[in-house]
Amino acid sequence: MTGRDEYYNKAKQEGYRARSAYKLKQLDEEAGLFGPGNTVVDLGAAPGGWLQVASEAVGEGGTVVGVDFQRIRDLELENVETIRGDMTDEDTKAELREKIGEDGADVVVSDMAPNMTGEYSLDHARSVHLARQAFEVALDLLPAGGDFAAKVFDGQDLDDLRAEVDEEFEYVRSIHPEASRDSSSELYLVGKHRITAPVREGEELDAVVDDVGSEGDGVVKIDGYALFVPGTEAGDSVRIRVTDVKAKFGFAEVVDEA
Repeated sequence: MTGRDEYYNKAKQEGYRARSAYKLKQLDEEAGLFGPGNTVVDLGAAPGGWLQVASEAVGEGGTVVGVDFQRIRDLELENVETIRGDMTDEDTKAELREKIGEDGADVVVSDMAPNMTGEYSLDHARSVHLARQAFEVALDLLPAGGDFAAKVFDGQDLDDLRAEVDEEFEYVRSIHPEASRDSSSELYLVGKHRITAPVREGEELDAVVDDVGSEGDGVVKIDGYALFVPGTEAGDSVRIRVTDVKAKFGFAEVVDEA
């Protein structure tokens, strides 16, 4: 039995609308995309297989919103809503924001692929364009700590896109799920833990230590973002260099007394 037959038949048996449902399951297993109660946005969601997987993963307390040009047949799942429209259109974005609420999404995923021409360089470039569009939507919807995953075909433009994703997340991974066909060049870029910090690694600034954390390190607050600075105490005026930036806090070292 071929891999395609295996996952096609499995999807039929288990009630998923597409064999691609198993790609998302495997991405979740490997990268830990979903949690109970999460809000998930699925871009290019038709026919709905990924919506089904996300619905199961987030549970009754979660919300899943799918967006696609095509009509998505009703899934009869209470935690799933759909929008028919262009994800880059401002009216569609406004409707999407209304459905997910002010807190934004926990996860944005995209399985979009271009209409294939058979010319690999063109298909690759179009896949990168779609993934970049999904990435831009994700930046608009994800708060600090959110995750992103999008399909793209491997090729010469991938490194630039990966670098862009890496700039906005704690780290980025390239994953080729087992459910993808062996002959396929598709992979998924997964960005983990969105960074919205007002500072970047390597940046130097003058600061006053506001507080001391539970581990004894001084804490500098920059627009509400906490930087832990070892060897400092509350009230110290110091010049610091940012050494590590994470989604909700970071670390810095003293360069000199300010």
